[in-house]
Amino acid sequence: MNTGLHRIEVTGLGGLAKLIGIGGGSAGRPEQKAARTSRSGFVWLTAALMIGFGAWTYLSEDASNNPEPLQLAAAAAPEPASPPATGAKPDPELTTAATPVEAPPPAEAAAAAEIPPIDGLKISSQSWRRGGLGSRALVTFTLRNGNDYAVKDIEITCAFNRMDGSHLTDRKRVIHDTVNMKSRKTFARMHVGFVNVNANKAKCSPVTASRF
Repeated sequence: MNTGLHRIEVTGLGGLAKLIGIGGGSAGRPEQKAARTSRSGFVWLTAALMIGFGAWTYLSEDASNNPEPLQLAAAAAPEPASPPATGAKPDPELTTAATPVEAPPPAEAAAAAEIPPIDGLKISSQSWRRGGLGSRALVTFTLRNGNDYAVKDIEITCAFNRMDGSHLTDRKRVIHDTVNMKSRKTFARMHVGFVNVNANKAKCSPVTASRF
């Protein structure tokens, strides 16, 4: 069996040599040599093209059978973040962190906390009389301070009326004295100004005061 294959192989190689003009008993004429040389080049070119085509086909099939690099690249691509579902409740922790807490302005907070000193002052009892030929008004009253601090420079106003209640005149007086916190003080026969001889009634009330 090996002898038969050897004969076929030798016969095939000899036939290919005769086809391309390699070997042979006689050299032949120059025209025959040129023709054999041309046929030999054509055969080698055809063989080279067939080998290249076979290699390209093999590489293409190998690449199509192994798509792992593309799968890895697709797996490495990050997935886009999906929007929250409609009707889903937001995370309270994220909402609290994202929503700033607005504090009231310092000026408004201070104004709301501070109460004017005059709001803590009132006159608990009062009376008046005439003096100096009847034209001077002398007022006696007790001033109470309900604030948590002492007050000073207290301004009072007194309204004078006739017997029938009709208004005559107003008089003001600033008391340059201090009334301690949560205490009271009586001011006797304080001169508040000159009034009409027809004045019969008087009512005094505090207007302004300063914190001591």
